[in-house]
Amino acid sequence: MSVKAKYQPVLDLGEQLGIKDGNVSVEGDVLKVKGEAKTQYEKNIIWDKIKEIGGEHPSDIKANITVEDESVYHRHIVKSGESLSKIAKHYYGDPMKYKQIFSANTNILSNPDVIHPEQVLVIPNL
Repeated sequence: MSVKAKYQPVLDLGEQLGIKDGNVSVEGDVLKVKGEAKTQYEKNIIWDKIKEIGGEHPSDIKANITVEDESVYHRHIVKSGESLSKIAKHYYGDPMKYKQIFSANTNILSNPDVIHPEQVLVIPNL
């Protein structure tokens, strides 16, 4: 299996996430991947997929993924049935961090218990 075929799920994920300025090349047995993610969260998703395939410290891939907007961790579009605590658990692993999400969105939220589908929430860097 070629190194590009091995990491094809990473390349597919990059396309799904809309990674900008993507560049993929193979040098010897090493896949070189370059691009720009919208947020740190999307960069982390790419790295998680790389590690899932190649292990914690893969030697057959070099990825240079930059982040377009470092002022936020992510921008989340609210779906029906979600709450700030569910969103906090998803991004931070801790539902109690909903307070940080609320604080970062007081321009559109007045009550942490009231969010609406299609609202775009800033998920702050912690």
